[in-house]
Amino acid sequence: MNYKDIDTPALLIDETVLNKNLEYMGDYAKKQNVQLRPHTKTHKMPYLAMKQREHGATGITVAKVGEAEIMAVYGLKDIFIANQIVGKQKLERIKKLAEQINISFGVDSVHHIEEIDEVFEGADKKAQVLIEIEVGEERSGIIEEIDYKLLLNSIRASKNVELKGIFSHDGHTYKAVDKDDCYDLFMTATTRTLHFANIARDMDFDIETVSIGSTPPFMFGFDIPEGVTEIRPGTYILMDGSQSNAINSYDYSAASVLTTVISKPTHERVITDVGAKGLTAQSRSKGLTATEGFGKIKEYDGAYVHGVFDEHAIIYNREFSDKVNIGDKVRIIPNHICPVSNLYHKAYLINNDEIVKEIDIAAQGKLQ
Repeated sequence: MNYKDIDTPALLIDETVLNKNLEYMGDYAKKQNVQLRPHTKTHKMPYLAMKQREHGATGITVAKVGEAEIMAVYGLKDIFIANQIVGKQKLERIKKLAEQINISFGVDSVHHIEEIDEVFEGADKKAQVLIEIEVGEERSGIIEEIDYKLLLNSIRASKNVELKGIFSHDGHTYKAVDKDDCYDLFMTATTRTLHFANIARDMDFDIETVSIGSTPPFMFGFDIPEGVTEIRPGTYILMDGSQSNAINSYDYSAASVLTTVISKPTHERVITDVGAKGLTAQSRSKGLTATEGFGKIKEYDGAYVHGVFDEHAIIYNREFSDKVNIGDKVRIIPNHICPVSNLYHKAYLINNDEIVKEIDIAAQGKLQ
């Protein structure tokens, strides 16, 4: 079956490009002598997580407990939740998962340790945690050394919590103005992460894992400083418009959204049947990942989605309009693939325009 026979909107994945991306990151991690623990929130598909394992991943990363539960059902046995887990309900679910698989999760507060300690009382094994270090993204994570040391002492006093390591996410590299700036941000973030790892060692903690994240520095192939043990790229497997702009190439864009032209109200305006509910309304405005519009038309250079309603994409481009007719199907490369994956029940793996597999997006909507 040709992919153009699929009803639209639909999420497509090019198998050839997918395999190229998998091989690249697997080889990169091996060359850099670090473990690969890809972030599967990008795709939410156990099938792709297992493909990542086949290409060198020693474990996977997820964002939510629900994602971990789904991945465990499909046979993924080493999972890190790169998020702070708050609430006894969620911690009880992690406690149950820990009976079957190796699972760890993030903390950055004494409050977390106190709550975990209470829930894991009587468990067969201690809760495995990693402390998040804030490295410039201005999100979660430890900032002050004094708070870090208080947190370490809290873990030391705990009966049911074990420190596995530390982690950071240099998501602000997406806003780097160019490759050199990306390198500077990456090195600053990584140096800070290693500094905090050494503080813990000076306090006689055994830091098994020093984990760093975000795709841009790894797509540039930057050398990873000694002391880092693990990387957590996510977007690399499917890529998107923002990542493609960063490396100045769309050759790694494996994912696209198939959509049908449903209206041509003017000589320039083209309407297709995917809007914010299938493409999102996300864009990036800063740095080397800055995007134009709300998605790039894959088959037509210079054609972008100008705007989106809930169920409509609006494209203003006379040349594009002259080449398409109502009923034609085109592919849009999303600006940010991670939320797009979460909008579909399944994806279609294609090779030479033919559908080779339907992939369940089993962790879709697992936000708790």
